[in-house]
Amino acid sequence: MAAKRDPEDKIIDAALKLAASRGWSGLSLADIAKSARIGLPVLSGLFTSKSEILAAFSRRIDAAVLKTASVEDLSGEEARDRLFDVLMMRFDALAPHKPALKNIARDFRRDPVAAAGLVRPMLQSLGWMLEAAGIDSSGLGGGLRVRGIALVWGAAFCVWLEDGDDQAKTMAELDRRLRGGEAFLERLQSFGRGGRAGEAAA
Repeated sequence: MAAKRDPEDKIIDAALKLAASRGWSGLSLADIAKSARIGLPVLSGLFTSKSEILAAFSRRIDAAVLKTASVEDLSGEEARDRLFDVLMMRFDALAPHKPALKNIARDFRRDPVAAAGLVRPMLQSLGWMLEAAGIDSSGLGGGLRVRGIALVWGAAFCVWLEDGDDQAKTMAELDRRLRGGEAFLERLQSFGRGGRAGEAAA
């Protein structure tokens, strides 16, 4: 496992480095392999597309956020505040890669087909962010929560790309979006469980 992860990390890092300097749409897998100093046969055994490389990067960010969240005591906070903290942890983890992500986002705006390939990995990542915040992401209700948070994340991410190091605008946008969706989130939190409890009480 360790031997396999080493080239995977090299490929991810090389892809991000090239994206920061050259953009994303013009990159080939051969370019990335050359920059990572890894042969194409090795790369092909790990990834079949650039989208898969980005999905692996997203999973790496997931792991970093989950590790950070596991040592933070969020238990005394409301669901919205916990989610705010976790999503800001994600922005913090992404911060070193902002130049690359800015170029990738720009190129994706011109290529919606390529962008569509990352929808599922992004939803999976946001599901983990909900779980890190102590919010269930499973089942029908969980799926709705994930999609709702995806809208919040997307809006805040666009602000973050242009924000300064203090992330003040990002925090304001994220707080505003979460407050606006708080009632919706509360309804989704009680989806199924609350409904059945109410029926039983009646």
